[in-house]
Amino acid sequence: MDLNFKGDTLAVDYIDRGAGEAVVILQGWGTTATLYESVIRMLEGHFRVIVPNFPGFGASTEPSFAYDTADYADFTAAFLRALGVEKASFIGHSHGGRVLLEITTRPHFPVKVEKLVLMDAAGLAAKKTLAQRARIRTYKCLKKLVLLKPVQKRFPAALSALQKKFGSADYASSSPLMRQSMVKLLGADYRDKLPLVSVPTLLIWGEKDDATPLSMAKQMEKAIPDAGLVVVPNAGHFAFAENPSLTERVLRSFFDC
Repeated sequence: MDLNFKGDTLAVDYIDRGAGEAVVILQGWGTTATLYESVIRMLEGHFRVIVPNFPGFGASTEPSFAYDTADYADFTAAFLRALGVEKASFIGHSHGGRVLLEITTRPHFPVKVEKLVLMDAAGLAAKKTLAQRARIRTYKCLKKLVLLKPVQKRFPAALSALQKKFGSADYASSSPLMRQSMVKLLGADYRDKLPLVSVPTLLIWGEKDDATPLSMAKQMEKAIPDAGLVVVPNAGHFAFAENPSLTERVLRSFFDC
């Protein structure tokens, strides 16, 4: 699909399978739509399952500017309007969950949200440990050093090497533009807006998720008015893939299929 969005003409790669009411899956950062194949297979016999690759992911073209969470929400609206989708249930993993918190806490979104599933979702800013704060200070000091003109002239790849050393694996593998988006996204915190989520919400979380810890899920469950939490034992940040049988049972129960 070619989509005109905020001055860009984007080639959007996506999966669209099944028939009936729409279920839209929004991906985690750095993943592709095919990662959610097990979830698609669970639902495509009962629903139309749509999984876009966000701009810059999979075979979708990279945007011309760095998106923040609002931009990803706006993209989702434009993409679904282009498909003629007026209402849908949504499933969001990690970064996709953060986008869904933006969508479901807005006073108006052009696609009606029926139900919401958050799987190991981002969207609550984590408090940094002393070690993390020290690492950030070290990075900032070294960055100032490598940006000095004599250092840049002699070691032109120093900044890139520094970013790879101190950044996450996702950061290291991203393009410079997508790294700018990551920086914008990491500060997003929907903690105070969670009570605005007004649709039935299912939280599926890995017991040992170290990217978006279980404590975040418990905060969401407490603050979202109609939310329930299912903890996947011994699973990490990709709980839906680590225990697909449990994921299928809870999804089928939630979606009454």
